[in-house]
Amino acid sequence: MECLKRCATFLLMLAALAAAPAHAGKPYQHFVVGDGSNVVLPQPAKPAMVLMGGGPDVDAAFAWMIQKGGGGNFVVIRSRGTDAYNPYIYAKGGVQSVETLVIPSREAANDPFVAQRIRNAEALFIAGGDQADYLNYWQGTPVQAAIQELASRRIPIGGTSAGMMVLGRFIYSALNGSITSPEALANPFDKRITLARDYLAMPDLGSVVTDAHFDTRERLGRLVTFMARIVNDGWAGMARGIGIDVETALLVEDGKGTRVGLGAVTFVQSVGQPQVCKPRQPLTYLNLAGQRLAGGGSFDLRNWASYDGGTVGFTVSADKGVLLTR
Repeated sequence: MECLKRCATFLLMLAALAAAPAHAGKPYQHFVVGDGSNVVLPQPAKPAMVLMGGGPDVDAAFAWMIQKGGGGNFVVIRSRGTDAYNPYIYAKGGVQSVETLVIPSREAANDPFVAQRIRNAEALFIAGGDQADYLNYWQGTPVQAAIQELASRRIPIGGTSAGMMVLGRFIYSALNGSITSPEALANPFDKRITLARDYLAMPDLGSVVTDAHFDTRERLGRLVTFMARIVNDGWAGMARGIGIDVETALLVEDGKGTRVGLGAVTFVQSVGQPQVCKPRQPLTYLNLAGQRLAGGGSFDLRNWASYDGGTVGFTVSADKGVLLTR
């Protein structure tokens, strides 16, 4: 019995050491489970991404990322929070290590150690939080460059909620706080509608703005507003939007997306210029083409179409600030 007690104490000590942050006193936090030594694996043949809509995590999406990356070192980055993803992902098996980097400042994002750990990843996941932090703290730093390097090497990259929203070419940056659909439709130039572009160049997201928590927070109206601003302000002649429900993920490999989880994925494409998109005036933007992927099937992001019956089409309009769908 005494031997069992000593063994149990020893195991608890090991667990505590594994959970303790490395590099105490640094501007970042670094947590590792497993063997964190660098693994060198063949470069994946095809680019792979996970767009997750927030809320409860989708187990199948992490298993897919591990499989596409080939194992090795799975890295999670965030600006705040804990290492809760480490044991969750590591328990799925197939990886040598899972590590979390908490990068809460530009000082942390400029630390060479942080960028090197990201570059060593066989899969990278950007946790939820606040996308304004990810722009304010990471833009123009080695962290941003390291993420882009992974994308160029076709390393699987995913994100949930705010982490997903920074993957599109166009970003709702939320620098002045969040906004609801009715508020956005009532005034498309509300000070809370802050947009950014070209943070990352991810494959097949070149015309895309994304939004998370799409169903529970009724965000179709504000996604249409973001798209209206992108076109109205001359950032692009055409904009595409992807809205992801909670507990739902879109798995994208080589431009083809499949849905996993409990909810739906909504795809919207702009049609011409907004009819009315002016400060302090309700938005009018008519007849945008929508598609909803709720069951099986797939969606081709390159041709913006489903060829296997996976989506249900609809039309969405903002008419004097009122959202209409049919």
